[in-house]
Amino acid sequence: MRHSGFTMIEMIFVIVILGILAAVAIPKFSATRTDAQISSARATISAVRSGIETERQRRLLRGESNYVASLGEHFENVLTYPDKRWSKSGERYSITIEGTTCSFDYNATSGRFLLVSTSGLCASLDI
Repeated sequence: MRHSGFTMIEMIFVIVILGILAAVAIPKFSATRTDAQISSARATISAVRSGIETERQRRLLRGESNYVASLGEHFENVLTYPDKRWSKSGERYSITIEGTTCSFDYNATSGRFLLVSTSGLCASLDI
């Protein structure tokens, strides 16, 4: 009588191969997630900077030469959905990515939205 099925050794080989594939795939997935969060943050930063310049152009057309005094509502309008990673304290805006908090300051005199710390993960947001 002939039995069809897998032997124990075949099953062990399959489990070992799946374990190796998982060991390779999980770190790649983690790095991809961080890259996606950085890309999303960079897009938001670019949108904020673009919004500052757009408002500046509107003001120039009206004859005003100053930048927006405070980002306030302008910053919130840039976000198309509530992004819980961003927080605000005065004119300092911070984003937390993978446990690292990166802060940006808005300077109303120059109209610049600049990164405060350029170390570690924050350096990838300095665009």
